[in-house]
Amino acid sequence: AVVIVATARALKHHGGVAKPDLNNENLEALEKGMPNLLRHVENVTKVYGLPCVVAINRFPTDTEAELTLIRSKCKELGVEVALSEVWAKGGAGAVELAEEVVRLCEAPNNFSYVYDAELSIKEKLNAIVQRVYHGSRAVLTGPAVKQAQQLEQLGFGNLPICMAKTQYSFTDDAKSLGAPEGFEIAVKNLKVSAGAGFIVALTGDVMTMPGLPKKPSSENIDVDENGRISGLF
Repeated sequence: AVVIVATARALKHHGGVAKPDLNNENLEALEKGMPNLLRHVENVTKVYGLPCVVAINRFPTDTEAELTLIRSKCKELGVEVALSEVWAKGGAGAVELAEEVVRLCEAPNNFSYVYDAELSIKEKLNAIVQRVYHGSRAVLTGPAVKQAQQLEQLGFGNLPICMAKTQYSFTDDAKSLGAPEGFEIAVKNLKVSAGAGFIVALTGDVMTMPGLPKKPSSENIDVDENGRISGLF
């Protein structure tokens, strides 16, 4: 089963509300932004064939009317909504969500993959863009063209793809909100993570985190017999 986490604030943002105004009730913007969430729901249930629950991380400024609207739209797709109020209520705020996850995990599912592992790198990229993001195709640019050829020649072509992309949009453009369709996604670099067993496709202007030094800072962290933590900073 899958838990899709969302907030009313984020949905209003996808509906065109500026960040300073997200605390205000705006049902029109919320409904306008709902297609983004519903696209995620449809991907999980129809593309991957798994049951899901939408977990709403509730903010103090969320109104009952906004939460009711989200519930009604999700129920139209046969998906339940559970409030996650852990921040305010601790463990008690997660009971509703936990019970729904248990129920879904005990239910049957029709899980399937987005693509066959034996497809070429380009075919797998296109499958992700077309089936999950609802774009038209993946376009290999710059170094990615030669990298795809080299990876397949070296025997890595059958590895799955991990897309490194902006989290704000189904496209590779962080400003393209909602549930757009028919776009292209530019793949600029392909890197193999052989130990982990997948190929990372770097898209758009996404940046990767720097690697660890020879002696990671985590090695300086310790806890004494009194429970006092040291070495965090």
